[in-house]
Amino acid sequence: MIDTLDQIFVLLKHWIVSFLPGACQPAASVVISVAVIVVLFPLLFALTTVFERKGLARIQNRIGPNRTGPFGVLQPIADGIKSLTKEDIVPSSADSAVHFLAPLVLVVAVFMGFAVLPMGRNMALVDMDAGLLFFFAIGASTELSVFMAGWSSRNKYSLLGAMRAVAQMISYEVPLLMSSVAVVMITGSLSLNKIVAAQNQYTFGLPHWYIFTPWGLAAFLLYAIAATAETNRSPFDLPEGESELVAGYHTEYSGFKFALFFLGEYLAMFSISGLGTTLFLGGWSSPLEVLGWVPSWFWFFSKMMMSIFVFIWLRGTLPRLRQDQLMNFAWKFVLPLTMLNLFVTALWRFLGDGWERWVFCTAILVAAYVVMGRVEMRAEHFGPRRYRYAE
Repeated sequence: MIDTLDQIFVLLKHWIVSFLPGACQPAASVVISVAVIVVLFPLLFALTTVFERKGLARIQNRIGPNRTGPFGVLQPIADGIKSLTKEDIVPSSADSAVHFLAPLVLVVAVFMGFAVLPMGRNMALVDMDAGLLFFFAIGASTELSVFMAGWSSRNKYSLLGAMRAVAQMISYEVPLLMSSVAVVMITGSLSLNKIVAAQNQYTFGLPHWYIFTPWGLAAFLLYAIAATAETNRSPFDLPEGESELVAGYHTEYSGFKFALFFLGEYLAMFSISGLGTTLFLGGWSSPLEVLGWVPSWFWFFSKMMMSIFVFIWLRGTLPRLRQDQLMNFAWKFVLPLTMLNLFVTALWRFLGDGWERWVFCTAILVAAYVVMGRVEMRAEHFGPRRYRYAE
């Protein structure tokens, strides 16, 4: 019964495919899996928008959506209808072909990233030996879509927003990759399924998740910072700074094209949260061995939605950074710490199983954080004043 509940979606797909001719079954299996992803995550996107707007309203002492449907739960449907019925305006001087393709490239690239995420036991669409490499390779194409949108609009604010977004995404993609390399060094594989399997072990009923190690906790925090910037979420939402750039690279987008950009950014948040869950939080494994009877897909989506909650919490709490603070933080603080963490990970790998490696690795990371934090604070307060207003 437990295995049936855990594999209910896999068994259901096999049951549907069994009615088809043998020659069509492999293709039908792929089509069904892709259709589930294409339907499931936009549905989660719709529900999360209500959850985020309600959460931000609660943080800011407001009510939030409460008119469309009971407690405002049908607000995403109203927003979707509004986007479909609004006029699609394209500037007369814009490159119409590139302007049309930019949001499509973003959405397609993000959807392809879900193909390698193991969302449960035997629930990965494609089991690649280099799944992590594929994920980052596909994710890099989102920068192309952002630049396509800004350049094709023939609008100086759109172009400035696109350049700022590309600079930010490239700057934080480096520490995002380097923090993931630490997991690869310990696991010895680029396969996301093998990374989950390496963490799906228990000692005294407790899991061996990588976040419970000094190097894993440091890599997870650095990954979370880089992921927040990579998805343009607050406090790193400078590409969409309304007070400076109108709406950034999608200023000249309206109607359903704008909705596609909105969808793509949320799906990227789901995707990068799912990858963080896989790398550091054990993927679909349970937090306690006694809870192994709970379906594996439940644990994966629970951890992913908890990450989404943190994104929303940060948006309602932290103010936006300046552009110089954003770039300095990436290159002078986050990236050096990720490089140091790779050194600590190598020490952890080869120092054995004694308690000495816990003390030694933790001391290095804490000392580096304190020293670099003090250096950054001194540079901010006593450095050049070219970014400050004239007195």
